[in-house]
Amino acid sequence: MDITTQPLTREAFAPFGDVIDVPQEAGRIYYESALGNLRDKAHPSLSVSLKPETSDRPLEAKYLERHEFSSQTFMPLGDVSRYLVIVAPHTADGTPDITKVKAFIATGKQGITYKANTWHYGLTVLDRPGKFAVFMFRDGGKTDEEFVDVAPFTVHIP
Repeated sequence: MDITTQPLTREAFAPFGDVIDVPQEAGRIYYESALGNLRDKAHPSLSVSLKPETSDRPLEAKYLERHEFSSQTFMPLGDVSRYLVIVAPHTADGTPDITKVKAFIATGKQGITYKANTWHYGLTVLDRPGKFAVFMFRDGGKTDEEFVDVAPFTVHIP
């Protein structure tokens, strides 16, 4: 199956989460409503990640992941160029519906928050390495993150 990317927009991404726009002028924008924690004993977790760029063109995806009880936010730090955001809805039995995979190209001026229980592919940085602040809720259990193998699909990256 071949997937064509599209630009990341608030409207297109809404079923899967929220787009966080980096302010372009002085001030502050709150995105608290995008955060979700469905476990009483989970604690907030903030990390910083450096991701190498991928040279895979096209990219073949063989797995998806989810954080069943927590949202997950990625906020670019510094000199991020573009990154790939791949998401899929659920089938009736809760597994990823790869027939409805969507792939978006985000700019370094956009962050994202995946809603809790959203199937997605690992953060994939394009063009050059990128640093991200990552926020989610964790309790140290198996449901902090789940990875499943899927039938491979190909994402064409411009």
